[in-house]
Amino acid sequence: MRVKVRYLGFIKDLTGREWEELVFDEGCEIREVLDKVAEKYGEKFQKEIYEPGMKDLKSGFVLAVNGILMGQLKGVETPLKDGDELVFMSLAIGG
Repeated sequence: MRVKVRYLGFIKDLTGREWEELVFDEGCEIREVLDKVAEKYGEKFQKEIYEPGMKDLKSGFVLAVNGILMGQLKGVETPLKDGDELVFMSLAIGG
C-alpha cells in the first residue's frame, strides 16, 4: 500500500522535500511510517522530531492523518490504509 507524506515548515527544510510517497505492507501503523522517515532522514530528524520507538512526536510537532491529528486517533498504533495522507507540521509558538 502507498501513503503520501507531506512535510511543512521547519520539517520541509530539514528533509529537503515537500512530500513523498512511501510503500508499506497492508495494515501498517503510523509507527512504521514514523520509524521509516526517522531512519531515512537520520540523526537531525531524530534529534528534533521523532526517534524510533517513541509513542509521540517531540514537543512542538504534530502529525495529521487525512486531516485528523494523530493524538485524536490511536496515536502511533493508528492503522493506515492505501492512499492515506500524513502531514508533519510544527506548532506555531508565539505571543
